[in-house]
Amino acid sequence: MKIAVIGLGLIGGSLAKAIKKNTDEIVYGMDISGSTIASALSQEAIDAAAEADSLKVCDVVIVALHPNETIDFILKNKDNFKKGGIVIDCCGVKQSIVDALDRPLADAGVRFLGCHPMAGREFSGFEYSLDNLFEKASFIMTPTDLTKMSAVREINALAYRIGFAKCVISSPSEHDEIIAFTSQLAHVVSSAYIKSPSLDKQAGFSAGSFKDLTRVAKLNADMWTTLFLMNSDALVKELDHIIKSLSDYRDCISARDAETLHRLLAEGTALKEKSNSMF
Repeated sequence: MKIAVIGLGLIGGSLAKAIKKNTDEIVYGMDISGSTIASALSQEAIDAAAEADSLKVCDVVIVALHPNETIDFILKNKDNFKKGGIVIDCCGVKQSIVDALDRPLADAGVRFLGCHPMAGREFSGFEYSLDNLFEKASFIMTPTDLTKMSAVREINALAYRIGFAKCVISSPSEHDEIIAFTSQLAHVVSSAYIKSPSLDKQAGFSAGSFKDLTRVAKLNADMWTTLFLMNSDALVKELDHIIKSLSDYRDCISARDAETLHRLLAEGTALKEKSNSMF
């Protein structure tokens, strides 16, 4: 099988490396940076650089670009993809991506499947890509009524082969609702938390909890701005909920209401213990 990876950043580069490490498939790579292509070739993350004509012979095309760039690239090349081949994306939102691409690719005779590899780092770029980034990670697929189930089966099998621990099937809307809580909200909270005026005084006073809560404050502002706005309804709902919860904590602390504070903290502990059993 021939696979093209479009965009050799952290996710695309890691996918290419994982495919080469764990399978015998031929991997083509495409990136706007010539130095990135050179690095990928020298590290044997890809077998060759991909051109537009290369897409016609690829059984699977993995597009690992930012959301708007993903839509633009796929629509521009919808007639260059192999007929009957599979195209997947890697974006952290799904409804907007699927709405833009599902019908045009189906009309072009290409099997499209919205996907989201659930892994990442606080660094970006090919130089930080890892061949084991997806070990213990989930791979989410969001088929629609237009999706060929053969594509789901083939991508499901490929995901397990390259190291993912779990494959999950969801609708695009369900994905976006849940990801607003499990990923996007955490990035907003981390970004807001680190803006405290006390930040300049934290040296020598911070340990694991500070590092845990600030880790994802380091983000790609261009990409996350797009992700947040593409999923604004679900994310605002989560923000409203956490603002209400924070206000509850603030009010009982301000009033020195030990009973209510203890209850809120105990509820949080119980929910965390419950969530641990779900993994």
